[in-house]
Amino acid sequence: MKKTLLLTLAMLGTAAFAQEHYSGISTSRRVGLLNANLNPAELTNMQGTYEVNIFNFSINAANNKMTFGDLVGGNDDFEEMLFAGNEPLNMRIDAEILGPAFAMKVNKWAFGISSAANVKASLVDINTTLGNAVTNGGVESISEVYEILDGDSQRATGVSWGEIGLSAARELFNNERHSVSAGITFNLLFPGTYANMSTSRFSGTITNNFGDVELTNAQAQVNFAYSGSLAGDFSDSGNFTEFFAGGLNGLSTDIGINYQWKAIDSTTYKINAGLAIKNLGSMTFKDDNNESTNYTLDVPEGQSLDLNQFEDAESIEEIEDILLASGYLARTGGARDFKVKLPAMLTAYADVNVYKKWFITGYVQQKLNEDGENDQIVVQNIVSFTPRYSTKFFEAYTPLSFNEVSDFTAGIGFRLGGFFMGSGSILSAALGDTNQADAYLGFRIGF
Repeated sequence: MKKTLLLTLAMLGTAAFAQEHYSGISTSRRVGLLNANLNPAELTNMQGTYEVNIFNFSINAANNKMTFGDLVGGNDDFEEMLFAGNEPLNMRIDAEILGPAFAMKVNKWAFGISSAANVKASLVDINTTLGNAVTNGGVESISEVYEILDGDSQRATGVSWGEIGLSAARELFNNERHSVSAGITFNLLFPGTYANMSTSRFSGTITNNFGDVELTNAQAQVNFAYSGSLAGDFSDSGNFTEFFAGGLNGLSTDIGINYQWKAIDSTTYKINAGLAIKNLGSMTFKDDNNESTNYTLDVPEGQSLDLNQFEDAESIEEIEDILLASGYLARTGGARDFKVKLPAMLTAYADVNVYKKWFITGYVQQKLNEDGENDQIVVQNIVSFTPRYSTKFFEAYTPLSFNEVSDFTAGIGFRLGGFFMGSGSILSAALGDTNQADAYLGFRIGF
C-alpha cells in the first residue's frame, strides 16, 4: 500500500519515539501548571501566588520493532523491519502542546485555566504477515503461502483534538508536618479529525506468487471510521493539525488527590505523593464527511482478493471503496456521528527527598480501557523512576522507564527557573538499541 497509514505513522515516529509526556519534569519540586496537568490537586502546592504558562511542547512515540540505531544507521527498509518476526506490531505516536494557561492561589483554594492541543496515532496488534502482505505486496522472486488465524483486534488509528481546561483545587488538611489537597479539572473538548481502520476475528490464507499477493478463504469483522481531513489523505502529516475544527463537542474530567509530608523547616517536603484518574470522558465527531461503518469480510475458498491493488491507496475512503468494489465486504451497521473515548488512565506518583537536595520519584501509569475497542484512543502502561538533584532555581534529573510497548528507556532533563528541556530516552537512544526517543521543552513564569 503506497504511503499507507502504517508507513505514514512509522515515518512520523522518526521525529521522536515514548509516551509519558514531560517525563521527569511533571513531578518536579517546582510545582506549577505542568504538575497540575498530571494531577489537578497539585495546584495548591504552587510556590507563588500566580503562574503563567507560556508554551510547553512534548512529542513522544514508541514501537516494538525498530530501534533508534535502525533509524539513524542508514537502513531504509522500514516496512520490512516493522513487519519482521511473529510478534504483532505495536506503535504509539503522541504529541501534546500546552498553550497559554494561568493559575492562582486564593487562601485554601487554587484555580487554573489552560489550553492544549493533542495528536495521537497508533498501530495496535497488527499481524506482521498480513501487514507485510499489504504494504510489501510488490516483493518479487518469492512464492509463499501463509495461513493466518488472529482473534485479536488490529487497529490503525489517528486523531487530533483541542482542549480548554478549567481547574479547581482545595486544601483539605494542612498543619506544620502534613497536608492533603484534592482537585478537579473539567476539559472542554474540541474534536479535530479522526481515522480508524480495524479488523477482528481475522482468518484467511495469503498467497504470494512472485509478487502477486492474494487473500483467499478469509473472514473478518471490519470497521472504517473517519471525520475531517484524515478521511481524504492520511499521507499528509499536516492533516493531523486540525485541533479545534469540530467545535465544542465533548467533555472530560481529571480528578486527583495529593499528600505532602513536610520537612521540619517547611521549605520543602520529605514526600510529595499523588493519585489521579485522568481523561474520563469522550468527544463526538461531526463533520460533512463523517462515517463509521461496520462490515463483514468474506472471501470464499476458491476466490481471491488481490492485495496488490492497495499499494497506491492514499485515503481510508479509497481503501473502503476498493473492498466494496470487490464484492467481499458486506455492511452490518454504522452511524453518521460517533463518539470516541479519551485514553482514561490511573496515575500514581511519589517524590521522596532522600538526602538534602537529592530526590527520587516513582511514577505509575495504568490504562483503564482496552486498546482494541474501535472508539478508544489508546495509551500505554508505564512505570518510571527518576533520581533528581533539585534546588529552587536549578534541577537535573534522569528518568528511567519501563514501557508497555518499547520496554526500557533512560533519559535526561534539566530546569533553569521556569525554563525546562529534556527527553525520557536520549541516554538509551545514544546507545542505539532503544525502541523509543522523545523530546520536550517549555517555559512558564511564577510570581
